[in-house]
Amino acid sequence: MRVSFPEYIIALTTIFGSILFVIFGGVGMACLPMSLIATFLRRPKTTISRAQYIKEATHILKRGKDIKEVLLGLQREERAGSKGRKWKKNVLKMQKELIYLEEDDEALTEVFPQGEKADTSWALTVISYLTCLFFGIVGIVISVVWLVHIIIFMLVTPPIKPFLNDFFIRLDKAWGLLGTVGFGVFCLYLLLAVISGEVHLGLNFLFIQLHPMKWNGTLMNSFLFNVGLILACSISVIQFCAKAFSLYVDATAVQQIFGGTLQTLRGLKYLFRYNVFQIMFIILAFLTILYYMCCGWRKKGRARNKFVNI
Repeated sequence: MRVSFPEYIIALTTIFGSILFVIFGGVGMACLPMSLIATFLRRPKTTISRAQYIKEATHILKRGKDIKEVLLGLQREERAGSKGRKWKKNVLKMQKELIYLEEDDEALTEVFPQGEKADTSWALTVISYLTCLFFGIVGIVISVVWLVHIIIFMLVTPPIKPFLNDFFIRLDKAWGLLGTVGFGVFCLYLLLAVISGEVHLGLNFLFIQLHPMKWNGTLMNSFLFNVGLILACSISVIQFCAKAFSLYVDATAVQQIFGGTLQTLRGLKYLFRYNVFQIMFIILAFLTILYYMCCGWRKKGRARNKFVNI
């Protein structure tokens, strides 16, 4: 039985997107809540005095001048045509120093709000960190539920219990839209996990990060490239949710496309029959959790660590 051309294109796109999905989604499933909690744990406890601010600002200014002198020297070497391995190594080093300098400047500005609304600014900063803690805790609950559902319903044959499928069906019986809302929340969280993993992990090629994402510091070409990666994962997110909630979406169009046609295509069906993507997803999620437990909490800029205990 032949499938239509659009369905086959969807199948090929799903395979490509599934590779990105298991990497970014598996990492993001752990990174999304734990990074929010880590942000709260690394928060500054209070503001600093003007004297300390002037001292730290002077130090940052001196570092900025030193970096500028080094960069001017590298520019002269480039114009002279001496772009060797040492030159490239120094350029990469200066790029890291610029990132550290920006992080230190942002951290210093955060602990010393200025202007007429300095108190309001600091209050909003505190509220933002408390919001990170709240959504981090909620995210941990949803991530744990997602991982448990994948293990007991998708990896075990036959499934131990329907779990979230049964939960959504009961919500629908209580009120028509509750099940749909719950289904949408878990699907949206999975997409947010993919975005979080993509932002944290980025596209790495031989230890070189291509098109990195940074808050208020992403180039347009990098932004469009990462949006393309997320769009490539979106079809795989739909396919993953269709399989994870197969009992809830039974007898629907999405179940027919991703549950019937896609999983019976010649040559591609084995990837879905033996749950290759689900197993990789679980492995990457637990590896990310171990990484965060070992060293992820300590990762951040130097000045922010300095002001954490103030």
